[in-house]
Amino acid sequence: MVNLRPIAFVTGLVLSKLALFMYIPASLAFFSGSEGFIQFGQSIIVTHLCALLLLRLGHMENFQLHAREMFLLTTFVWVGCCAFGALPLMLLGHISFTDAYFETMSGLTTTGSTVLSGLDSLPPALLLWRSLLQWLGGIGFIVLGVAILPFLNVGGMRLFQTESSDWSDKSAPRTKYVATHILVVYTILSILCAIGYKASGMNWFEAINHSMTTLSTGGYSTSDQSMAHFSNSAHWNGILFMFLGGLPFLLFVQALRHRSLKDLTQDAQIRGFLLLIIGLGAVMSLWLWRHSAYDYVDALRISLFNILSIVTTTGYGLTDFSQWGHFTTTLFIFLMLIGACSGSTAGGIKIFRLQIAATLFQKQIKQLLYPRGIFPQRYNGRPVNDEIIRSMVAFSVGYFLTIIIISSALSYMGLDPTTAISASITAVANVGPGIGDVVGPSSNFASLPDQAKWLLSLGMLMGRLEILTVAVLFFPAYWRKG
Repeated sequence: MVNLRPIAFVTGLVLSKLALFMYIPASLAFFSGSEGFIQFGQSIIVTHLCALLLLRLGHMENFQLHAREMFLLTTFVWVGCCAFGALPLMLLGHISFTDAYFETMSGLTTTGSTVLSGLDSLPPALLLWRSLLQWLGGIGFIVLGVAILPFLNVGGMRLFQTESSDWSDKSAPRTKYVATHILVVYTILSILCAIGYKASGMNWFEAINHSMTTLSTGGYSTSDQSMAHFSNSAHWNGILFMFLGGLPFLLFVQALRHRSLKDLTQDAQIRGFLLLIIGLGAVMSLWLWRHSAYDYVDALRISLFNILSIVTTTGYGLTDFSQWGHFTTTLFIFLMLIGACSGSTAGGIKIFRLQIAATLFQKQIKQLLYPRGIFPQRYNGRPVNDEIIRSMVAFSVGYFLTIIIISSALSYMGLDPTTAISASITAVANVGPGIGDVVGPSSNFASLPDQAKWLLSLGMLMGRLEILTVAVLFFPAYWRKG
């Protein structure tokens, strides 16, 4: 049976930290004299009290988390943080709990889909809280991808197992070291991104908010026009830091420790990601240059920004790419599924799975030509065994099955096929904008029925936690004694 006491304790611990971050927008509201101090104060009190209750109920002298508990804990933490993180949005934004929960889930999963409009006139404390949710969700998922998913062997992530993924007592100092250094790198890059945005013409409030939502590849903005509200130099700054947000952060730590860029330049994922961006950027900028009034520099800027926004699942709006033509619309639909590198803040399928699938395809061709041949499969110098392949296949089946089920359910609710399919893809891939007039880059998700928002919230959660981490909880075998 699953031991719920350590799950309650760790969830309470995380909620207590979430409450501490609520002090930041509360302080902004207090010292600026703007609206929000009372609402955030109420949210802080409720979150602290519930956190203390969970800590009390789950307190044990010694406990150890096993794989079975880790599946439930990971989901509980995300669901619980979304529930309490929604309180300020509901109290200050004067929206329903459904809308507030959808907005918070979109924030913590760094999806970027929104139900809010009139962002330019919303209280600064509320805008800052949305950005903080994405920043926290970004670093949370990096730690999840480095320490937990490899331990659980979700989606072939055991390929990236390191000492920081070993949940034994002897590895605890190493895990803490890696997590601390990842946080340091994440914070430094966020500061540099904010400085870049300030230099591009944003004020400090806009720069700080956008730096948090750029590096976390979340995509929340302080303006209804999103990044179209800001200068061309802000777009180039966004291009740089969206790209950095799509890289494996553990390799940043290793590069700093070794004082060499060798760890970054020799990684197969990064090389594949870079080639993808360069190739698509060249093709799409040429398309825009030939089929629009843009000069080539503007075509390159707009193409790279939109490509990185979708591939890294950031979801910033710059232009409505669905109006560029059928070729680019079709291409962007496929880009929504890809994602960037594993160990980054990005969602999607991830580059490494596509690379392994390509080498597996080549291996199968060789096996057909030379039936008695032996063709060992390796990735980044590591062997790719059958267990990893099975885990990847299970993830892929679950990923597309989740999209099919959600899009079918949305269609049953009355949504048109374009909206239903693109909304399910953008939720599961944690991208943000969909395709079409309802959930496209120039629209938001406010008009969807409540049932659709709850279903898409589940899709965002499953996509962020790599499908199987949540799906396993729906099987009766998980809850039986074992």
